[in-house]
Amino acid sequence: MDLTVRGAVSIGRRLMDPLAELVKLDPKSIGVGQYQHDVEQNALRRSLDDTVVSSVNGVGVELNTASNQLLSYVSGLNASVAAAIVTRRNELGPFKARADLLGVPRLGPKAFEQAAGFLRIRDAANPLDASAVHPERYAVVERMAADLGCSVADLIRDPKLRAKVKLEAYVTPDVGLPTLTDIMAELAKPGRDPRQKFEVFAFDAGVHRPEDLRPGMRLPGIVTNVTAFGAFVDIGVHQDGLVHVSQLADTFVKDPAAVVKPQQKVNVTVLEVDLPRNRIALSLRSNPQIGPRSGPGPSSGGPRGGGPGSGPRAGGPAGGPRGSGPGGSAGAGGGAPGSARPGTSLNGDWFSAALNKRK
Repeated sequence: MDLTVRGAVSIGRRLMDPLAELVKLDPKSIGVGQYQHDVEQNALRRSLDDTVVSSVNGVGVELNTASNQLLSYVSGLNASVAAAIVTRRNELGPFKARADLLGVPRLGPKAFEQAAGFLRIRDAANPLDASAVHPERYAVVERMAADLGCSVADLIRDPKLRAKVKLEAYVTPDVGLPTLTDIMAELAKPGRDPRQKFEVFAFDAGVHRPEDLRPGMRLPGIVTNVTAFGAFVDIGVHQDGLVHVSQLADTFVKDPAAVVKPQQKVNVTVLEVDLPRNRIALSLRSNPQIGPRSGPGPSSGGPRGGGPGSGPRAGGPAGGPRGSGPGGSAGAGGGAPGSARPGTSLNGDWFSAALNKRK
């Protein structure tokens, strides 16, 4: 089909079933961290695969619509068995029950035992096939329904019937109380979405481009990445801004990850905007100083001033190895003459170093 149609379908499918679409991407391609290329790659691959497998199994997979990629992450299945499931589905039509999986080539009883509880069949004859209840425990649920004189479907549908179930009466050497508690929780919301309730988030309606930004603006944003030197925040202008580690809080921050995390919603203050270099400096402080912190001589004030004789942070001879020349900043390449606090201006060395590290 036309590329635009395929793009629209992909967007629609991501809204309907995000996991089924995103699982097709290699986790490493989404940028999993600042040092992903520095660690042992096989170990990284195993760790990422374990995380994806955990996510897929936690959500569950619709057996009659899942792709090869999604099925291959289900416990007990691999790429070849997933392909065999899709081939069988294409040849004989949708699966009617979980037990039909035993007819798939190379899918034996052991693989069925591992995978069945994570595979769902919507609108199956047995309502438990659409839940996370494992086929091994169907008999327990059927006995509960029989004791109440109702069907399994009625037990799922009516919370008053479930409230009458005395779980202690169904405890056996093979089925403990924790398992029964999980079964009842699943019957209450079969096939539930385990994600937390979605919170609507909106960027500032008057800000769409970096040109719309002004120093001092207070804007909502979402943390997109956390590194050793700070955090990147999306404020809705198609260019993430950087909150340097010195601007993450009103107190000293040693580890940015202890203050913020990816996808966290924050309110930031715009410090500076460098349009030629497409850079945005932001702050999470309650009362940040707006604009470059520079000024000649005494106006810089006290021991943090940049003039000669202003203390160990000054750039003159008294500055020692951290100095970069008369009145210079303590950065490696120097900043504006008379810089009061190195590393706080958008033109300071920390911003260039930060972006280089991120690359």
